[in-house]
Amino acid sequence: MKGYLTLDTGDIFEGELIGADFPGTGEVVFTTSMTGYQEMSTDPSYAGQILVFCYPLIGNYGLDKNANESKNTAVSGVVTGEVWDDAEEYLHTGSFPDQLKEAGVPGLMGVDTRALVKKIRKYPTVTGWIAADPVTGPVQPAREGLLVDQVAVESAEYFPNDGPHVVLIDYGYKKSILHALLKRGCAVTVLPYTTPFDEVEMLNPDGILLSNGPGDPTQLEGEFLKIRLMAEKWPTFGICLGHQLLALAFGGGTEKQQNGHRGSNHPVKELLTGKVHITSQNHGYVVRENGITGKGFHVTYRNVNDGTVEGLCHNSLPVSSVQFHPEAHPGPSDTDYLFNVFVRQMKEAGGIRYAKA
Repeated sequence: MKGYLTLDTGDIFEGELIGADFPGTGEVVFTTSMTGYQEMSTDPSYAGQILVFCYPLIGNYGLDKNANESKNTAVSGVVTGEVWDDAEEYLHTGSFPDQLKEAGVPGLMGVDTRALVKKIRKYPTVTGWIAADPVTGPVQPAREGLLVDQVAVESAEYFPNDGPHVVLIDYGYKKSILHALLKRGCAVTVLPYTTPFDEVEMLNPDGILLSNGPGDPTQLEGEFLKIRLMAEKWPTFGICLGHQLLALAFGGGTEKQQNGHRGSNHPVKELLTGKVHITSQNHGYVVRENGITGKGFHVTYRNVNDGTVEGLCHNSLPVSSVQFHPEAHPGPSDTDYLFNVFVRQMKEAGGIRYAKA
C-alpha cells in the first residue's frame, strides 16, 4: 500500500507503508548506523521522532527479543530504503515490520533516503507526517508536553547486587546502561526523575547516574537545583541528556544543533591522552562551551568532526559526564571503561555502603 512522508517544508516523499496502519508524526531525524535498527527504535531518546535510516537495507538479521533498549518501541515512525521481512538468523524472533505493527508505529519503505537526508540537513528542525495520503495544510507534531514524561518510569525499580549502590535518575534510560552497572557489581535503584532530593537521600546511594532521554534539556529547568544538590553530595555521572542537564544545573547553557549526532561512528578525542574513540551518539542538543567556562568544569572530550563538547569533568568534585553513549548498543565499546571510572570514584569517595532491598 502506498504511503507518504509529508514534511513541514512542503516536500513529499512517496513509499510503501509498513508497520501500523495509522498516521504518525514527529521530528524527522536520521541515523548513519548500519546496524542496530532494533536497539535504536526502542531507545527512549528517540521518543517523538521519525527515524530515517541512511543505510539502505534494514531488517536483514531479524530481531532478538533481548536486544530491546526499553519495554516499548520509542520512535514515532521509521523511514527506510528497503526492509527485509523474512530474516531467519540467529535468535530471530520476528521481523522489524512486525515489531512496528505490534507497537502501533507506522513506517515507510522504498523511499529515496539519500534525497530525504539531503533535504532535512538544510534545516535545524523538520517535522513530518507518515500517512496513506499526503498531508494538506500545516504539519504539526502529535505529541504534546514533555517527551521525558512519556518514557520515564513512574515508580522506583530496584536491582540488587553486592557492590556500590547507584541511584539511576531516569529521563528515559537505556537498558544497556543498567546492564553495564550490574555487570560491575553495582546495586541499582531506578528512580523517576521527579523524585524529591530527600527521598534520594533516604536511599543512601554511593553514586548518582543521570540517564539519557529525549527532548530539550532546558524544559527540565525545575530539576536543575536538585541535580546540583545531588552532584555536590555524591559522585555523579551523566550520559547524553544527563550530561546536558548536569551542565545546566551548574549554570551552563545548551543549544540545538543543525542536525544532531545520530549514529555509531562518531569520532571523539579524549583531550588528556589525545586518543580518538569511535562512539555511539543520539542527540540533537549540545553543551555550549562558552556557557560552561568558569563554572567549575573543564572539557574532557571533543567531537573530532565539529569540535563540540563531548565530555565534562568537575575541577574539584567526583562529577563527570559525556555526550556520547559509553554503553553503545548499537555501536563500538571504545568508551565502556568510563563505567569503571565511575565505580572507582564511588569507592574512593566513601567506600561501598551496601544497598538496602
